[in-house]
Amino acid sequence: MKLAKLLFLLFSISLSAQPTWQPAPNVFSNPNGQRFDDVFFLNENLGWAANGYYARIYKTTDGGLNWTEQLNENNIPGGYYFRNIEFLNEDIGFLGTLNGTFFKTIDGGDNWTEVTNITPNPNAICGIEAVGNSTIYACGAYFSPAHIIKSTDSGDNWTFIDMSSYATALVEVLFLDENIGFAAGRDFTGGLILKTIDGGLSWTEIYNTNVSGEYVWKLQTLVGNNDIMFGAVSSVAPNNGKLIKSVDAGVNWNSFESVETEIQAVGFITENHGWMGGHTTGFQETLDGGLTWNNLAIGNNLNRIFIINSTTAYAAGTTVYKYTEDTLGIEDLAQHDNQHLDIKILGNPVETNLEFTINFESDDNILIELYDINGKFIKQLSRDIILQPILKAYNFAVSELATGTYFIDFHNNSGRSHLKFIKK
Repeated sequence: MKLAKLLFLLFSISLSAQPTWQPAPNVFSNPNGQRFDDVFFLNENLGWAANGYYARIYKTTDGGLNWTEQLNENNIPGGYYFRNIEFLNEDIGFLGTLNGTFFKTIDGGDNWTEVTNITPNPNAICGIEAVGNSTIYACGAYFSPAHIIKSTDSGDNWTFIDMSSYATALVEVLFLDENIGFAAGRDFTGGLILKTIDGGLSWTEIYNTNVSGEYVWKLQTLVGNNDIMFGAVSSVAPNNGKLIKSVDAGVNWNSFESVETEIQAVGFITENHGWMGGHTTGFQETLDGGLTWNNLAIGNNLNRIFIINSTTAYAAGTTVYKYTEDTLGIEDLAQHDNQHLDIKILGNPVETNLEFTINFESDDNILIELYDINGKFIKQLSRDIILQPILKAYNFAVSELATGTYFIDFHNNSGRSHLKFIKK
């Protein structure tokens, strides 16, 4: 009897100690469905989070229990959208924006200065990777032209690499060492992954989704095993996004359908146990390597999952989330739809001209693309740079289109959305 009670007690303790995803306490929660675009940790305790639309940087030194706001739009006025953050060490870090500005800190994030010695100046930075003692790569953007910048002296000097011959857009860089690395984004054919073995001097395409309009949005290597790689594929309506997986360092890839169109975040703690998420979902969990998915009903608007080890991870979404055995005791208030853009079609069905308005509440970037009812890319209608809040009208001739139903895809700094229209 005593043995049975002891086994029951141990079993109960083991169940209660299982890690779960929870909102981190004492950090900003985004109103209006906006999000933290990135989170980065040097170790289990020291980390930073970058808020996108509201342009804020937060730092924690106690594993996400408490956060200090280090930077906001009042410190550097100009209407920035912060996309990503990465640190080389406890002092030197880098902050990418979607506004043609790149920042560096040398005091752990207390102060930030604009990097001005890159020629030509990158139009946006969507991905940053610090590797080794002094090497940094960064790439951009989700809109053209595609580029990579590189520094080998802790960000004092930079080299600009034109990537337009390889890709139309780049959103992620991942390096195994100073020379071997990967870049992800898309070209005219589909979402793609590129590989370099010479520090970015040359690149080879190692994967393509072959669906125009898709992006390979995030990449991850399994902690402790760089041969096992994962990628998140953001697709176009009406298709679902995908998990892609390689067990031979990117030579061969398998694809698994996910649960929403705009899949962006990916993170695995074992070869089979991991999570994905995107603009309209929270954590979707798989225990079988992506064959099936379970909605955990926690989190929303996910863009980054940052794995520390098998029991600790962080994620950036409507707030910052932590995967932990501890009980953080914070209610998740992020279960609501995200409002990316206020778009109104003026007349539907359409005969000769497609007309709509977009109410931009701040400066922005936007790609407007046309797809058929099956999600096949037809053409790009507009690549627009918005410099101030404005209600803007658009008018495109569509008389050449056959009668039927079409999607207009809108991709701006805060996400991706689509509307249907009928061509008479």
